[in-house]
Amino acid sequence: MSVIFFPPPIQQINSEIIRSAGADVYVLRLDLMHPWVNGNKWFKLKYNLLEAKEKYFTTLLTFGGAYSNHIYATAAAGNLFGFRTIGVIRGEKTLPLNPTLSFAVQQGMQLVYMNREMYRQRNTPALEEYLQQRFGEVFIIPEGGSNLNGVRGCMEIIGDAMAFDYICVACGTATTLTGIVLSLHEGQRAIAFPVLKNGSFLAQEIESLLTNYLASDLPTPSNSPASWELVCDYHFGGYAKVNDELLLFSQQFREEYGIPLDYVYTAKMFYGVMDLLKQGFFSKGDSLLLVHTGGLQGNVGIEERLQRVSKI
Repeated sequence: MSVIFFPPPIQQINSEIIRSAGADVYVLRLDLMHPWVNGNKWFKLKYNLLEAKEKYFTTLLTFGGAYSNHIYATAAAGNLFGFRTIGVIRGEKTLPLNPTLSFAVQQGMQLVYMNREMYRQRNTPALEEYLQQRFGEVFIIPEGGSNLNGVRGCMEIIGDAMAFDYICVACGTATTLTGIVLSLHEGQRAIAFPVLKNGSFLAQEIESLLTNYLASDLPTPSNSPASWELVCDYHFGGYAKVNDELLLFSQQFREEYGIPLDYVYTAKMFYGVMDLLKQGFFSKGDSLLLVHTGGLQGNVGIEERLQRVSKI
């Protein structure tokens, strides 16, 4: 199979809420770039894969939960680009495998399960040394692709021609937001919607990523980092938490615009943007670009989990 990535289209959306706010709202459809390796996951993987190739590694090792979009995308990318892949999965093995892990295995990924206490040490030199001793020379990609290579890739999400006033994105590790902030031009502003409860702690992570990237030898932008802010009110209870209101919003959004949203990230951000438009947060004439970061595969697992709960 040839590796073809399609340029992500930009789709305008409109509604009574948007018209009343006097704004122009568009969606950057990163979910349509590739069937398996799409969204921000591709951008976070891109330069990690290139470094692994340049350093002659043949095996990638990374981390994630049982429903991880990153595990899913890394398994597919490894298969597409000729790497062996190992996924270190948080928690105990559960059979049958859920759709995410089943897909990873189909793509050739070796799954290794790690108890939660040990998993919390995943970013320490001691655990890295243990993994290198156990599996040999492996190229380690952190959970979610959250390193400076990931930031570098995310700097390519917003092109020079995307002259929007606001770029809106869901926020988990802050890697995507950091790359976007580094790529914007003067006058543009980024708004991130943390999908975790009490997400204000991410501000420190963003500042750290910005500082470390600008101090690195990686390509840096000609502009100063753009202004950004966190809007922490739309997590719906925390990471991977959903309720009927969010599910109904996602269903109605898909019916109205033909755009499916993933429950963990984009649905929360899109809901937040629509709510802010109703509140008059944006000025008349503002143009907004909402970044659809993919992750739709995770909906299957969440819907199965919700069905099991509803039967109890």
